[in-house]
Amino acid sequence: MIDVRVPGDKSLTHRALILASLAEGESRLTGLLTGEDPQATRNALRTLGVPIGVLPEDGTELRVSGVGLQGLREPTQLIDCCNSGTTARLLLGVLSSQRLVAALTGDESLRRRPMRRVTEPLSRMGAQFRELGVRGCLPIEVRGSVLRPLEHVSTVSSAQVKGALLLAGLTGGVDVSVVEPVLSRDHTERLLRAMGVGIHSEHTDQGWQVRLSEPPSALPPLDFAVPADFSSAAFFLVLGLLLGGDASVRLVEVGLNPTRTGLLSVLSRMGATVEVDRESDDRCGEPVGTLIPHSGRLQGTEVTAAELPALIDEVPALVALAARAEGVTRITGASELRVKESDRIAALATNLRALGVSVEELPDGLEVEGTDRPLQGEVRSFDDHRIAMAFGVLASLPGNRVRIDDRAVADVSFPGFWRLLDGITSKHGNAGGRGSARSAGQPASGLNRKRGPIITIDGPAGSGKSTTARVVAQRLGFRHLDSGALYRALTCALLEAGIPPDRWPALDRADLDRFAIRLEPRAGNFAVLLGQSVLDAELRTSEVTEHVSQLSGLPAVRSWLLERQRAAGASGQLVAEGRDMGTVVFPDADLKVFLTASLEERARRRLEDRAVPRSGPAGLRDEMQRIEARDDRDRNRPLSPLRAPPGALVIDTTGLKFEEQVESIVRHVLDLTGC
Repeated sequence: MIDVRVPGDKSLTHRALILASLAEGESRLTGLLTGEDPQATRNALRTLGVPIGVLPEDGTELRVSGVGLQGLREPTQLIDCCNSGTTARLLLGVLSSQRLVAALTGDESLRRRPMRRVTEPLSRMGAQFRELGVRGCLPIEVRGSVLRPLEHVSTVSSAQVKGALLLAGLTGGVDVSVVEPVLSRDHTERLLRAMGVGIHSEHTDQGWQVRLSEPPSALPPLDFAVPADFSSAAFFLVLGLLLGGDASVRLVEVGLNPTRTGLLSVLSRMGATVEVDRESDDRCGEPVGTLIPHSGRLQGTEVTAAELPALIDEVPALVALAARAEGVTRITGASELRVKESDRIAALATNLRALGVSVEELPDGLEVEGTDRPLQGEVRSFDDHRIAMAFGVLASLPGNRVRIDDRAVADVSFPGFWRLLDGITSKHGNAGGRGSARSAGQPASGLNRKRGPIITIDGPAGSGKSTTARVVAQRLGFRHLDSGALYRALTCALLEAGIPPDRWPALDRADLDRFAIRLEPRAGNFAVLLGQSVLDAELRTSEVTEHVSQLSGLPAVRSWLLERQRAAGASGQLVAEGRDMGTVVFPDADLKVFLTASLEERARRRLEDRAVPRSGPAGLRDEMQRIEARDDRDRNRPLSPLRAPPGALVIDTTGLKFEEQVESIVRHVLDLTGC
């Protein structure tokens, strides 16, 4: 039997970071998830003035000095929630009563997800919002206001909506009542109760009511050990049920909040046996225990709307199990899945068909007919961590040959998922399972046998190289190196040290060695550290942006950072982007790409990146002039002038859709590596 401790609970990590930031005094948190979504919350809180350090990858203690219920600071830039809907919606509630103005945005996927389910009830409390883009979606500007009490009846059970309203009432000092059809996840309520806040829950004729009464003027510090995430454990429950043998895995320290464990009842109906050993003590009201799945004969079942709130995030794992059960599994009442990180109903149906599984897509769910035939084909993650992991489980089973286009997306909630999956299947004796889980972008044999492939993407300002490189890396399962982040980190360090820009040309190696700037490998990318602090929002301040170009042209600086860039590529499987990656940093790269676009197109993209798409002709002309001046400096600098590397794949992206340019690069890499 293999003991498995999956990463910390994502929902609880978000809430613990937010409540610790709003407390007065020092909170002590352990077991935090370090995935991309919690990192978005951590970075957002730092942008708002909370001194949160690096989230420990080993789950050790993080101490957070809270700023109080009304102590957040007005940000100097957009708050990037990345792909995290929880970050965006909870912060909309927190910021509604703060004495500041802030704007939230996110990646392309998050900017498509609905926010009015949160902003409309918050507006009835007196909160003020201004939508800066597509109606009802991010980016949204929040202007803090004096709030009034709220009684809200929701037609959909949603922990994010409920949590946002409770946090608004908490920070605004007003009573809040939320009624939902059935009780959704109650993590916010349990943590608030543990911190002494008056929260009352009860079933009423209207539904399940949660009330915040007489909110306190201050929160005490939080001492909390985050349990393992049940939603992440679900994938290994399914794996254990399908592997064969008995008690192949034991999942330890799993959060067993009853609003999260609806999957266990469904598994029982399907004929599965899962031992549940609950610990005697809970953690801030959150029960914890051990789960042991036993393989057996599995039958299809029916899952209805009433059950969905307690297993909404486990549906992808359940569908993977249904694909190997006898008979038909029917899931209805799950329309909420259409507005997750992807349209999960469509994504699951599309991928099951690609593998030869009979499936009917319903408006609010799926009908899946299980099969014991070997599954073969290529599936898409749709930029959704749970879709990738669900089909990763099927890919790991003996006899199946499943290719997954983007495995790196699993890092959103489960860093190390693939390593753990491979480790369990190999120990269980399923060597074939390991090979079948290989991503479409994970080469069977690299061009350089001493390391994996290195891909460089260069180009002028505004050519789209940063976003393209990041997505290409995700598609290939490689790490992404943002070379500009190193220059920005050094700029930030010099400015913080009080060294004026006119003294920078005189700096030598000894001066630069004083700054402990380094790259630390993370799943899918590199963190830039200054001492023990991860730099993120600090790299994008207007002051750093203003001065970084004059630093990047200094010979001593370029030489000093060159060693760090090359060290990042020592093990290969890297996509590096910048202005001299293919000419200077990695001249022996396996594939060199040079992106370009018209001056007008690059200016338009820059303006859109800053969330000012309607700046008008004058704004566009000004931006074109700035980029043209930057091009001139880059082309004519004496050291490493901007140019396309010899033999580079030159792509003019002016008339291309983003996915087309990504696909072109990925296809070249796969052709080179023989995949």
